[in-house]
Amino acid sequence: MNKTLIYVHDPMCSWCWGFEPVRQKLFASLDSWVNIKRFVGGLAPDSDEPMPKDMQNMLKDTWQRIEQNIPGTLFNFDFWTKCQPRRSTYPSNRAIIAARQQGIEYDEQITHLIQKAYYSQARNPSNESLLIELAAELSKTSNFNCEQFINDLGSKEVQALFEQELDYTRSLGVNGFPSLVYQTGNKLYSIGLDYHNADNMLAQIKQIDALS
Repeated sequence: MNKTLIYVHDPMCSWCWGFEPVRQKLFASLDSWVNIKRFVGGLAPDSDEPMPKDMQNMLKDTWQRIEQNIPGTLFNFDFWTKCQPRRSTYPSNRAIIAARQQGIEYDEQITHLIQKAYYSQARNPSNESLLIELAAELSKTSNFNCEQFINDLGSKEVQALFEQELDYTRSLGVNGFPSLVYQTGNKLYSIGLDYHNADNMLAQIKQIDALS
């Protein structure tokens, strides 16, 4: 298959959370004729420093704006009082790659658990301990191996794969999350996002195919 939709995201990107319902609809409509590849983009590097108050306020404002602009998207604002926020999304990115080592299907599943924990349950995916808890949750409903996940999460192999993935997504010219890039043959096309209607993005892809 020489048609590929590349999805670049970060599980701790709040706009990715808002995009999730239409992303699911879009992917379902493309599944039979387009190869879909998911990549993490690495929003914020590893840090043990508490998030500055001005950044916390900026993110809280972003959450409110998303709730207002994307009907049905909800955030649990208890996160800002129950957790110690850190501007660090790389751990959750590595968790997705570590989960993917056991099967491509676990990429989306662990991503969903991370997003649900962060945005709905006010839990902090910057903490490796939470990522391990989520892996244990996943293992209860599938053949996912939590012990293997723990070993992979801190491995040099997963770190190397993560660095390769960051290099690749940056080579696409992606400068924000979420992003969609449609590849047909050796040509790349940026797909304009619509947070309300998957059909508009599907129409863009079909138009590219018609002109290719």
